[in-house]
Amino acid sequence: MRRLLILVLLSAASSHAAAQSWPSKPLRLIVPYAAGGPVDISARLLAAKLQESLGQPVLPDNRPGAGGNIGVDLTAKSAPDGYTLVMSAIATLAINPSLYASLPYDPLKDLRHVTLLVQVPNVLIVANDLPAKNVRDLIALARERPGKLDFGSGSTGSTGHLAGEMFKMMTGTYMVHIPYKGSAPALADMMGGRIHLMFDNLASALPSIKSEKVRALAMTTKTRSSFLPGLPTLDESGLKGFDMTTWWGVSVAAKTPPAVVERLSAEILKAMDAPDMKERLRGMGSEAPAVRSPEQFAAFVASELKTYTELVKRSGARAD
Repeated sequence: MRRLLILVLLSAASSHAAAQSWPSKPLRLIVPYAAGGPVDISARLLAAKLQESLGQPVLPDNRPGAGGNIGVDLTAKSAPDGYTLVMSAIATLAINPSLYASLPYDPLKDLRHVTLLVQVPNVLIVANDLPAKNVRDLIALARERPGKLDFGSGSTGSTGHLAGEMFKMMTGTYMVHIPYKGSAPALADMMGGRIHLMFDNLASALPSIKSEKVRALAMTTKTRSSFLPGLPTLDESGLKGFDMTTWWGVSVAAKTPPAVVERLSAEILKAMDAPDMKERLRGMGSEAPAVRSPEQFAAFVASELKTYTELVKRSGARAD
């Protein structure tokens, strides 16, 4: 027992010492997606803020590929010293583990989750010429025309795709999924009359909703969005328990010293609470997340992983 206590004290002292000297060199912020998307934009905003507060360069490094898996795996296998961070997201932590037959990392064992940054609600939108003014109309139409309605998404296994699969399962309807390479071309095809509906993230869909180029029927989140307070949720519209949100945060290698993780979390939260940062992220459709501490984020990831593992399996979606 005495030896165990000594080891615990030495480990705590080592972690504290690491945090005291951290950071002493530039940090690398891996973005596992291509440049220009919302995750990349928020990463660059965060990097600039952290660079100011930490006094060290924070260098965004885009490593796209395999649905984000490549960038996350690089982080999981990096030195656990707090100098390699990754923008981890719902896809890489909750969806891909069951979407891909083989994943090179375990989202719970190989990473330590620092904090959740952004939650962007999804919204059910339909083409203006579709004779469905609300969710009840859409369900009735889908039942009248099984297999005749197409719903688009940014990719197979995306939250837009899985929201559609959840909608089908909860309503007992059958619609055809049309995957695209990004939500923008799917939205363009819907406005052009080539698909009927989609479950898009609010940041992407909001301009088209406000310009009345598409019709919004409901939010996919359990609570209404402050951006569209008059729009009901799917839960309110009869699909009890329907709750789906796109999110991303920051993670590091699993054995990163706890004191370094706590310091990093505090610095990130300080950056996220800056008024200019809040304004920029709100412009992307982001709602402020309630999950903030490393412990809360880890529990959130575990819960989301369980939810999406079941949903992906039930939907039959595969990315191989």
